[in-house]
Amino acid sequence: MELLTALYLFPFLYIAYLLCKQVINKRDQCCYMLHYECFKPPEDRKLSTEKCASIVFRNKRLRIEEFRYLLKTIVSSGIGESTYCPKNVIEGREASPTLNDALEEMDEIIFTTLDKLFDRSGISPTDVDILIVNVSLLATVPSLTSRVVNRYSMRHDIKTFNVTGMGCSASLIAIDIVQQLFKVHKNVNAIIVSTESMGTHWYTGRERSFMLSNCLFRTGGCSMLFSNNRHLKHRAIIKLNYLLRTHLGADDEAYNCCFQKEDDEGYPGFCLTRHLPKAAAQAFTENLKVLVPRILPLRELIRYLLISSSWTKGDLEKVGKGLNFKAGIQHFCIHPGGRAVIDGTGKGLQLSDYDLEPARMALHRWGNTSAAGFWYVLGYMEAKKRLKKGDKILMISFGAGFKCNNCLWEVMRDLKDRNAWDDCIDEYPVKTIVNPFMERYNWINDETLSFVRLD
Repeated sequence: MELLTALYLFPFLYIAYLLCKQVINKRDQCCYMLHYECFKPPEDRKLSTEKCASIVFRNKRLRIEEFRYLLKTIVSSGIGESTYCPKNVIEGREASPTLNDALEEMDEIIFTTLDKLFDRSGISPTDVDILIVNVSLLATVPSLTSRVVNRYSMRHDIKTFNVTGMGCSASLIAIDIVQQLFKVHKNVNAIIVSTESMGTHWYTGRERSFMLSNCLFRTGGCSMLFSNNRHLKHRAIIKLNYLLRTHLGADDEAYNCCFQKEDDEGYPGFCLTRHLPKAAAQAFTENLKVLVPRILPLRELIRYLLISSSWTKGDLEKVGKGLNFKAGIQHFCIHPGGRAVIDGTGKGLQLSDYDLEPARMALHRWGNTSAAGFWYVLGYMEAKKRLKKGDKILMISFGAGFKCNNCLWEVMRDLKDRNAWDDCIDEYPVKTIVNPFMERYNWINDETLSFVRLD
């Protein structure tokens, strides 16, 4: 009788064992962010309207029509007068950058943020098991990860990954790599460094689709610390709940809308075409088809089934229209890549000015800092004491390729730590985002432009 009872209970006990094991394994695979540090450049790198104008005037190839285009673009960009520029550009050497310029720029950003990260987190460089550095426009030998390992005398068994060419969404790609590694390695710590090499990739030609990158991209970077160690859970600030990547590289139009190449006169630069908004809308639509069922409550899912077929892939302002995304998400961390992308995404998701404020203010204060942009947006939310325990944060990114990468975070505790916004957060939000460039330089014509250059 006892044997029969044991045989009868065995399948149920075995199933219970497997379920418990699955729960424990899933708990071990959690991806916690413990700390992050955004880079704040020295004040002498700040790009005021006057410095911006002097850089423009140095380009002897510009005609009055190109200057007028730059004038209009800078004014409507959503960028203020407190962003930062690479050292060699400030010094007037953008036309002849060197490898040393690039390495000095990277060393300053990477090591400054990492020094602060180790100091404030209490984690030693020898405690790091995984290191990822993503810089899209620069690949060196030895790699940038090797420079970090050498600088901090990290362990010989550290796993390093140098990620290039991924554009503005590279941070989330690096986080995906960490998340996958956390599934097979227990109780490990990972560091991701996200920045971009701007100084040696400043465009000095006169094609409009290339000049746009000079108007938007600015100096910035961030170092982040992650762990799947349950014993460090109490120190976590946010936890990764879900991450989704969509890639449209097979579509020629989407593939070519953001491209590093030379213009017709042989000047290298980064080309942004008019097809970019369409590619973003298409990628975001495909992304939401998978993402929506995972983040919204049942009543919104029913509505999703009824209206998703009507979403327009070619219009970013209509992507996701008709759904109440706030039913499952409290904060929206949109990559501050440009005013059009922020506003278009906001209209598509029917977000308020309050929801878009962090991205708009990050663009105004720091500019487009490529893959590091998210963390300036997150820093704004934290500095404004918006992030409360249990809140959900949706990160939305677009990148060359063309890619749309999104992830959902959960806030682990009320956040109010100090960060790069400390000295200016009381000045934000600015009521009207106006760049004074037009007011000060709209008098330029062919004759005065020649005079200014001679002067």
